[in-house]
Amino acid sequence: MDAEKLRATQQPLKARYKDNPEAAVVTLKASGAIDDSSIVCRVDTGRALVEAGLHPATGGSGSEACSGDMLLEALVACAGVTLRAVATALGIELRDGKVVAEGDLDFRGTLGVDKQAPVGFREIRLSFELDTDAGQDQLDTLLKLTERYCVIYQTIRSAPPLSVTMTPARSAAAE
Repeated sequence: MDAEKLRATQQPLKARYKDNPEAAVVTLKASGAIDDSSIVCRVDTGRALVEAGLHPATGGSGSEACSGDMLLEALVACAGVTLRAVATALGIELRDGKVVAEGDLDFRGTLGVDKQAPVGFREIRLSFELDTDAGQDQLDTLLKLTERYCVIYQTIRSAPPLSVTMTPARSAAAE
């Protein structure tokens, strides 16, 4: 896709959202299934079924996806797509590229070994390695706009309010 086709595709959407801001609000949803057979959660991605399980550092086998890895993968996917769209819109040619996200976890917090150890990532690093002839000013703009428009990056950076609920499911045994 080139810049002209990207603009042509996005222009009617931008106009619609400007005229009707509520039309731009879309609720994304993910769901998973848990059962009593093992410590996994089966997540339907809409493209495939992913089984998420414990990381080996918490006693998992390593055969299931780790949710921490999945978070970093979502960041890489979003940042890569955003970078490519921004580069296209700016007319920056990218011959090839690599996006890497790394995050540091202290599993003492997750396992309750040390109450002072954080649960979750201590630090996440996102990097891009690009094969391009773009100058440093163009790359600086590309990075700034990628950070600005990457949904997952912005969500992690400025965490939105999060609510959690729990309700019992009716089982056949209770009836």
